[in-house]
Amino acid sequence: MPKIDPALHQSKKPPWIRVRLPSNPVFWDTKGLVDDLGLVTVCEEAQCPNRWECWGQGTATMMIAGERCTRACGFCAVDTRKPLPLEADEPDRVAEATRRMGLNHVVITAVARDDLADGGALHFANTIRAVRAANPSIVIEVLTPDFNGDEEALRVVIEAGPRIFNHNVETVERLTPVVRSRAQYRRSLAVLKNARSLARNLGRRVATKSGIMLGLGESEAEILRTLDDLRDHEVTVLTMGQYLRPSPKHLPVVEYVTPEAFDRLKAIALEKGFRHVASGPLVRSSYHAGDFRPEMDADA
Repeated sequence: MPKIDPALHQSKKPPWIRVRLPSNPVFWDTKGLVDDLGLVTVCEEAQCPNRWECWGQGTATMMIAGERCTRACGFCAVDTRKPLPLEADEPDRVAEATRRMGLNHVVITAVARDDLADGGALHFANTIRAVRAANPSIVIEVLTPDFNGDEEALRVVIEAGPRIFNHNVETVERLTPVVRSRAQYRRSLAVLKNARSLARNLGRRVATKSGIMLGLGESEAEILRTLDDLRDHEVTVLTMGQYLRPSPKHLPVVEYVTPEAFDRLKAIALEKGFRHVASGPLVRSSYHAGDFRPEMDADA
């Protein structure tokens, strides 16, 4: 990766890290709908820099199982406290939101719920089924935690029939113990491969997706190794984006990666066999998620 430019110290973002404030009335319509249905979005909870753009287009990533996570990852802005009980009607509220918004692609994610025996897997499944009942033709993408590697919990989610299964490795193997609380790099890779295998055994077609953040101190060689690991575990959709520090309590930004470097890494990833790659400073897991069509992955 390029050397750190002293002018781009973490306290001063480079010119390519710019967020436009909302001017589109659709943004406020989307916000009003989310508030009206009492929903939580990762767009707000994780302080996503693209929420102005996405909400302005009438899209949002729904975060189920509450806004309190049982893990305290060093990069994440989501609140870490004792979670509240699951809300039984939340799947129906999410489904209603997708119906009102007229979505053809929805991303459903969740906080880690290590307090639950199944890690929230059944809640995921109930939400998938409710959304499909309300929108039979919608593409459902889930972005899940690792369920502590519990294959039965993973099976519950896959049996519900998501079209895209996303689980982020987030960073390179060396940095995982610092960046991701309780998570394990190799376990995340196994979750991705097992999701594909379970789907295949169940006669389901599921594309698998993962993402990594850059700027945490990883080397280019480590990034390329991570891409190889993901391909070795049958992942075909990839996102790469710049890590942005949510607060002084979180891990510092080691470097700001240039747009040109992101473009070059995207080209390398496509050469390695990924079917779809979103790569850029402001790219996040669900950014323009609908640009990937599952039929682009012939094996899923």
